[in-house]
Parts: sequence; C-alpha cells; structure tokens
Amino acid sequence: MDVGYVTTKGQLVIPSKLRRRFGIKPGTRVNFFEDGDGIKIVPVTHETIEANIGFMKTDGKLLKTLMEEKKKEREL
Repeated sequence: MDVGYVTTKGQLVIPSKLRRRFGIKPGTRVNFFEDGDGIKIVPVTHETIEANIGFMKTDGKLLKTLMEEKKKEREL
C-alpha cells in the first residue's frame, strides 16, 4: 500500500511510484469519484483519452474539446 498526504491547503501528494506508473505529470488533470465509502482518483492522460475514443459516439468532438481544455490548463 502506498501512502500520500494532504497539505494544509487541501492538496494531495501522490507517491512518485504511482505518478510514474499512471503517467501523472505536473499539470495532469485528475477526476475524483465517490466510490462507496472512499474516493477514486483517475488521471486524464493522453492515453486515457485515446483508449476511450468512440466511447460516446461524438465523432471526435469530445476529444477536440478535451484537448483544447487541457491546452488552456497548461497555459495557466
């Protein structure tokens, strides 16, 4: 089991081993989901997006929107 800590600002420190395994780099967006009595953290990486192309039958519009949003986040 890997352990992370929450800072006084509410920021979560993800252990480096897990960041490397899941391709989480500075600026990577993560989604939080309630999962029973816990929280599931899912990184939104390029690989995650590629693996789900066609899932919602949006003809690429969703991918384009997500990539534009990610670009805007990087500019911040």
